[in-house]
This record gives sequence, structure tokens and C-alpha cells, in this order.
Amino acid sequence: MLIIGERLSVVSRKVREAILKKDKKPIHEIAIEQWKAGAHMIEANIGPAEDDGEGVMEWMVTTIQEVVPLPVSLDTTNSKAMEAGLKVHNNQWGKPLINSTSLDPERFVMFELSAKYSVPIIALTVGKSGLPRDAEERVEIAVQLIEKAVEFGVSLEDVYLDPLVLQISTSQEQAKEVLRAIKLFQQLNDPPMKTIVGLSNISNGCPKHLRPILNKYFFALLMYEGLNAAIANPAEIIEVVKTISIINGKTLYAHSYLEI
Repeated sequence: MLIIGERLSVVSRKVREAILKKDKKPIHEIAIEQWKAGAHMIEANIGPAEDDGEGVMEWMVTTIQEVVPLPVSLDTTNSKAMEAGLKVHNNQWGKPLINSTSLDPERFVMFELSAKYSVPIIALTVGKSGLPRDAEERVEIAVQLIEKAVEFGVSLEDVYLDPLVLQISTSQEQAKEVLRAIKLFQQLNDPPMKTIVGLSNISNGCPKHLRPILNKYFFALLMYEGLNAAIANPAEIIEVVKTISIINGKTLYAHSYLEI
């Protein structure tokens, strides 16, 4: 299970202010906290970054990798900022991840960058007509995304299919469709396609005390269906990952397994 720490996002006022002021301290603190909590990769979400996107992404990537020996997931719709991040990324800690592309022709440039730099990419199952209705429509979109990946020379081993998790408070029926999609995506190729979710989307709009509960239980169900990766708060889910690994026999049981 690849855990990508989600907390360095421009949506957060603390992170946004740190970026504007080029204040490394908050970025360092959050990156280290996620690393120590069990993250295998750190998300750098700078949004559209229309003003000096290249400089912002370069600063974020180098600032994160100054203090944690982890690769970075680059999240922006700005293709120039994306490439700037790919150029400065320290691959000593592993390959970066492109977040993300879709069937929107304007996002195909992300496939080009994935092929050019031989790095993995997230492919969102969002169609030209908007959000998918069910698991079957997600699969239809996924097939088209796979075809596009091949067209642009991206190895299918580098593609993570994202079924698009929607908030349960307004789209409750979609949770089970995401679970079905995770299972179906794996049947589209041999070896099976990799899958990923933005986990906390499930609890967006919910009361604060409910959010970690919804996130953890949904994550456990996703793992059961074969999920490969999650963009999430590692502090919330690492206990689930370790416990399910014990139950599935992938890790040898010890009384101290949560500390290992």
C-alpha cells in the first residue's frame, strides 16, 4: 500500500500562507510529521498556480526533500509547473508522481510528461460529460484512459486509475460504486491495473469528529477490494494498513506490530 501524505495542500490556509511568504518552517514540519506517521510519499498540491507556478512548484519540491527522504507527488493543473517540479525532484528517494490527467484534451500534456520523464501518473476517471454515474461508466472511461496512455507511450505499469471518490454527505450511493470500480479496474489488464484514491474526499463536508472515522472504515473496504495507493492523512490510516496486513498474513504477528 502506497500512502501519500495529503496535508501539504494549498487548500490549507497554513500551507497557502507559507507558500506566499516562502516560509519553509511550516512545510518542513508538516512533511516530517507525515513521514514519521508512515507516509511513503508527500503530496505537493499547489493548485492551478497561475502566478509563478514553476517557481512555486520548484520551491515546494526542494523544500520538502530538504527534510524527508521521500519522493513527491506533484499536484497541479499547470503543466509548466508540473515539468518544473519533475526537473528539480531528487529521484534518489524514488520517482515522483504526476497528479493528474483525465480525458480532457487539455490534460493530455500530463501523459506527455509522464512518458518524457518515465514517471507514474494518476488518471482520473472523469469523462467529457462530467462525473461518472456508476462503476461501469468509470470502467468505460478507464479503458479510454488506458488507450491514451498507450498512445502517448506511457507504460501501463506507471498508470494509477482513480475512480474519483465523492463526498458521502451528498453522494452516498457513489461510495459503493467506487468500491466496485476498484475491483473492476484490476480486470482491465494483466498484470492488474494499479488503483488510487483521494481518500478524504469521502468525508468532505462532514462534521470534524466524523471525518477520520469515515476515512478509516472506507479505506479498510478499499483495501479489501485491492486498492494499491491512497492520498490521505497517514496518521489516520497507518493503523488500518498494519492491522489488515496482519490479518491477511502479509506481516508476521507480534504484540508490538503497530510500533514496527
